[in-house]
Amino acid sequence: MNASVRISVSSLRAHKRRFAGTFLAVLLGVAFLAGTLVMGDTLRASFDTMFGNATSGTDAVVRSAGTITTPGESQGVRQPVDTGLVTAVEKAPGVAAAEPDIQGAGQLVGANGKPIGGQGPPTLAGNWIDDPKLNSYQLAEGRAPSKSGEVVVNRGAAEKGDLKIGDTTTLRTPDPVKVTIVGLATFGGEDGMAQVTYTGMTRSDAEKYLTAKPGEAASILVRAGPGTGQQELVDALTPVLPKGVEAITGQELAEENTDMISGQFLSLFTTFLLVFSGVALLVATFSIHNTFAIVVAQRTRENALLRALGASRRQVTASTLVEASVVAVVASAAGLAGGIGIAAGLQALFPAIGFPFPESDLVISGLSMILPLAVGIVVCLGSALLPAVRAGRTAPLAALRETAVDQSGASRTRAVVGSALAALAIAVTLTGVIVSPSLWLAGSGAILALAAFVVLGPVASTTAVRVLGSPLDKLRGVTGGLARRNALRSPKRTAATASALMIGVAVVSLFTVFGASLKATMDQTVSRSFAGDVAVSTPSFGAGGSGLSPRLASAIAERPEVDTAVGLGRGVAEVDGEGRALTVTDPVALERTFDLGNVQGSMRDLGDDGIAITGSEADKLGLKTGDTAQLAFTDGQKQTFTVRAVYGRSELAGDYVITRDAWAPHRTQDSDTLVAVTFKDGVSAADGKAAVEKVATAYGNPEVQTRDEYAQSSAGGIDMMLTLVYALLALAVLIALLGIANTLTLAVHERTRELGLLRAVGQTRAQLRAMVRWESVLVAAFGTVGGLALGGFLGWVLVKASDGASDSTFAFAMPPFQLTVVALVGVAAGALAGLRPARRAARLDVLRAIATE
Repeated sequence: MNASVRISVSSLRAHKRRFAGTFLAVLLGVAFLAGTLVMGDTLRASFDTMFGNATSGTDAVVRSAGTITTPGESQGVRQPVDTGLVTAVEKAPGVAAAEPDIQGAGQLVGANGKPIGGQGPPTLAGNWIDDPKLNSYQLAEGRAPSKSGEVVVNRGAAEKGDLKIGDTTTLRTPDPVKVTIVGLATFGGEDGMAQVTYTGMTRSDAEKYLTAKPGEAASILVRAGPGTGQQELVDALTPVLPKGVEAITGQELAEENTDMISGQFLSLFTTFLLVFSGVALLVATFSIHNTFAIVVAQRTRENALLRALGASRRQVTASTLVEASVVAVVASAAGLAGGIGIAAGLQALFPAIGFPFPESDLVISGLSMILPLAVGIVVCLGSALLPAVRAGRTAPLAALRETAVDQSGASRTRAVVGSALAALAIAVTLTGVIVSPSLWLAGSGAILALAAFVVLGPVASTTAVRVLGSPLDKLRGVTGGLARRNALRSPKRTAATASALMIGVAVVSLFTVFGASLKATMDQTVSRSFAGDVAVSTPSFGAGGSGLSPRLASAIAERPEVDTAVGLGRGVAEVDGEGRALTVTDPVALERTFDLGNVQGSMRDLGDDGIAITGSEADKLGLKTGDTAQLAFTDGQKQTFTVRAVYGRSELAGDYVITRDAWAPHRTQDSDTLVAVTFKDGVSAADGKAAVEKVATAYGNPEVQTRDEYAQSSAGGIDMMLTLVYALLALAVLIALLGIANTLTLAVHERTRELGLLRAVGQTRAQLRAMVRWESVLVAAFGTVGGLALGGFLGWVLVKASDGASDSTFAFAMPPFQLTVVALVGVAAGALAGLRPARRAARLDVLRAIATE
C-alpha cells in the first residue's frame, strides 16, 4: 500500500493539470452545499435571538385555543378573545401586568404614493402597547401615539418608504386612514422582522379599523410579578379562563414564532438551495468520472508495466483511488472555506437586494462542515471507483501494445439496456400522469428517463454528432471534418463529457417549461373565468398587503361608465370538520362577471343562510342543491347553510361562495382581494379604466389593470423564481464547462503526436485552434440538444403531474424563444470551454510533439 501511495503522490505532482477541472468541480459543489447549510444555521440562530429578545418581557399569552386552517396554509385563523378578560387576568395570582394585543393587516403608503412591502411577508398593524416589556417593538425614536391618527412604524418600513417622524401618509386597513408618524420602532433590536412592516396605533384606532367590533383582541399579553415563573403563571391563569381560551408561556410563543419562520420560509429557502447543490454535485459526478476514465485509459501501458513488475490488481486500483482521495480531501477542504465565504457574501447581499435578514455572526456548526466534506469525498471517490477498478483489471501484456484510449461505448448491450430503460420510463411516466395520477409514479418515471438518457448517451452520440457536425464539412472544410471525426472517436467519452452539460440544460429547460406553463395556466384561467374589463387587485403572491376596502366595489359601481363591479372577499370556516376558504361576495354580480360554468340551482337565492359550492366539492361531501351543510366559524358559532347552487368552475371564484350578509356576524377585519369591473356598452377601455382609477385613488390607490395585465401580474412571481433558478443553475453549467475543458485538455495531451503531425503536414495554428474549438462546440451541442429534450419531457411530466394532483386545470406550454436562448447559450458555452485547450494545442512545439511517445 505504501508503494501505491508513493506512486499516486508522484503521479499527482507530475500531472497536476490533469486534475484541475476535477478539483474545481468538487470545490464548487462543496462550497455551495456548505454555504447553504451555514446560511441556514445562521438565519435560524438570528431569528431565535430576535424573537427571544422581542418576547423576553412576555411571560404568558392568553388566546383562543382553536384554529381553522385552510388547505395550502400552515397558519390557522384564531378566534379573537374578549378584552374584558384583562380584568380577570390581572386579578390572577402572580400577574404584574396584562395588555390586550390587537393585530390586523395594515399597509403603509410610502412618500412616492406606492405601498410599502406586501409582496410576500405580511404588513401588520396593531395597538401600541405602552408597557415596554410586553411590547415586542421598542421605541427607538420619537414617542408613542397618544391620540387618534398618530402611529409608530418600524424603522425599516419608514426607510423603505422614505418616511420620517412628522410625515403624514395613508394606512390601508384596508379602508384608507390618514396617519401621522410620531415614532420609529425596532423589533428585537432590528429595524424590522425581515420584510414585515408594522404600524402601531392607539387602542381605540386599532379597535376601530382592525376588528369587527370594539372589545376584541388577538390575544392578551401577561407579565409575571417577581418570583413567579412562566409555567407557574400559566397554571395560575388557566382556572380563570373561559372554555375555548388557553394560556401559553412566553417561551412557547417565541418557539412558535421561530418555528413559523423556520418551518415555512427557512425550510423552503434552504431546501431550494440544497436541491441546486445536489444538481451541481450530480453534474460534478459526471465531470469527475470522465476525467478519471480518460486518465486511466491514458495510463494503460503504465498500469500494465506496474502489473508486469509484480503489482497486484488491488495495488493498481488503490493507487488510482489514493489520487482521487487526495483530490477529494484537498478540494472539499477548500470548498468548506469557499462555503463560509459564500455564506458571508449572501449575508451581505440579501439586504442589498431587499431581504434584510437579521444581522449576526455566522453560525458554523459541526454538521455544516462535516456533511459537505463527507459528500465531496464520497462524490469524488464514487466517481473514480469504476475507472479505478478498470485500471486494476489492466493485463500485463497491455504494456506491449499501443495505448488504446478509444473505447467505443456504442455496444449492443448498452443499446438494449438503454432502450428497455427508456420504454420503462415512458410506461411508468404515462401511468403516473394519465392512467392513475401519482406524483410518486411520475417522479420515478422521470428518474428512469434520466438513467435511460445516460445509458443511451454513447449509442446516440455517434448519430447525433454526425448530424450536428454535418454542416461543418461545408462551412469549415477539412478543419470542420477533423473536428467532427475527433468527436466521433470515442462515443463513450463524448457522451460522458456531454452528460454533465445535458443535466444542467435539462434542469434549466425543466423550469423554463414549467414556468411558461404556469403563466399559460394563469392566462387561461383569467381568459376563461374572468369576463370583466378591468381588475383592481392586491399583491399576486405572498401574505402581504391589506386587501381592498369592501366599499370600493360599490363606489366603482356608481360610476356612469360601469355596468357591474363585484368585490371578492375571503373568509374561513370548517365544513364537515375541514378548514375551507370562503368567497364572500355578491353572488348575482359574481355570476355576471365570472364564467362559473354550468350552474345548478340559483345564485340569486343565497340570502344569509345559503351557500354555493363547486361540483367537485359537492361530490366530495355528497351534497346537492337543497341539502344542508354545517359551517363552524372562528368565533365559535356554528350555522346550518342550505346548498342553493352548485357551479362548475372554481378557479378565481373559489370553491365556496356566501353573501356578505351571511359572513357579517362572523367576520373579523373585512377586506376584498379582487374587484372585477365590467363597463357599459360603448365605453372605451381607456375611459373606463380612467374612471375606475379615479375612484380607486380615494381608497389607497390600489392598482387597476386590464384583464391581460391582471393575468400577467398574477404570474409575476414566476419570473422572479425563474431568475433565481437561472442564477443558481449557472453553477451547474459552470461545472459542466469545466468538465468539457478538462476533457479536451486531456484529449490534446493524448493526441500530442497526432497534432504535431498535422502541423508538420501544413495545418496552421489557427486551423488547429478552430479544430479543437469546433470539437468542443459539437460536444456541447450534443449535451444541449439532449438536455432540451430531457428537460422538455420532464417539464411535461411535472405539469401533467401537477394537473392530476390539483383541482385546477394546468396548461402545458413550450416557450420557443426562451428555449432557443437556452440552446444558444449551451452551444456558446461549449465554444468558451474550448478556448483554453485550443490555445494550448496551438502552442505545441511541432518537433517535440512528433517525437512524443
